[in-house]
Amino acid sequence: MAILIIAEHDDRTLKSATLNAVTAAAQIGAELHLLVAGRDCRAAAGQAARIPGLAKVLLADDASLAQQLAEKVSPLVVELAKDYSHIVAPATTSGKNLLPRVAALLGVAQLSEVIGVESTDTFRRPIYAGNAIATVQSLDSVKVLTVRGSAFEPAPAEGGGTPIESIHFAGDAGDSARFVGEQVAVSERPELSSARIVVSGGRGLGSGESFALLERLADKLGAAVGASRAAVDAGFVPNDRQVGQTGKIVAPDLYIAVGISGAIQHLAGMKESKVIVAINKDEEAPIFQVADYGLVADLFEAIPELERKL
Repeated sequence: MAILIIAEHDDRTLKSATLNAVTAAAQIGAELHLLVAGRDCRAAAGQAARIPGLAKVLLADDASLAQQLAEKVSPLVVELAKDYSHIVAPATTSGKNLLPRVAALLGVAQLSEVIGVESTDTFRRPIYAGNAIATVQSLDSVKVLTVRGSAFEPAPAEGGGTPIESIHFAGDAGDSARFVGEQVAVSERPELSSARIVVSGGRGLGSGESFALLERLADKLGAAVGASRAAVDAGFVPNDRQVGQTGKIVAPDLYIAVGISGAIQHLAGMKESKVIVAINKDEEAPIFQVADYGLVADLFEAIPELERKL
């Protein structure tokens, strides 16, 4: 049977996490279908059709699917599930909101944060904040899984010519859940979860104003700005910058940790980075145990000096 991939998009463009999910699904099986569900989302479906390796792009364009609320999209996925052996979504905020509902409605277990494919029914996923890797076999008729994007290379975004098939979905237009509003953070910096370089700050910065140091450095490097949970809990920065077990999982080419002690929850979100640089005045900080390069120094002296050198 085929595999259904849930596309992540904003109705106009696909999110990069979709490409990682396509790669993961391709390791499971050969026939891949990608679902683009939303309102006025044909442009996103057109982008999806250019991804090589897909057999079909399903377009569900309906007013009830506006804002892609999980409460509205999950019945659609459940309706389609009878034709699929696997349902795959990126382990993003949206995917983590949608697929547990799908799994519950189907009466199956969900496999979360999959980082490796052993076979069509056996997968690897991290447990204990990434300190152990569990190999899990699912005997459910439909395997429902979220995949960690940092563990899979993105599929090519161009080169395919997949047909788009429109599907009718008479969704729930009631008030089981309704969209009230959103606050969208606009930034010229790269998206945190897909950036090649990430500069993150911790409680050692002392205040939200001190994050301006990191922002100037990030702008010179073309980097995204992240933060530890301690910095977020202290109110230094908004929680959409949080990196860690309960935040975003990143695996950039370069991760610069500034004033971050290296709690296990933070390490779970960034230790797959290719090169880790730690700057901390405490030479006993756990972050130095995973860092490729460590600098024991006062960050308020080291960061301006680094910025000048750049």
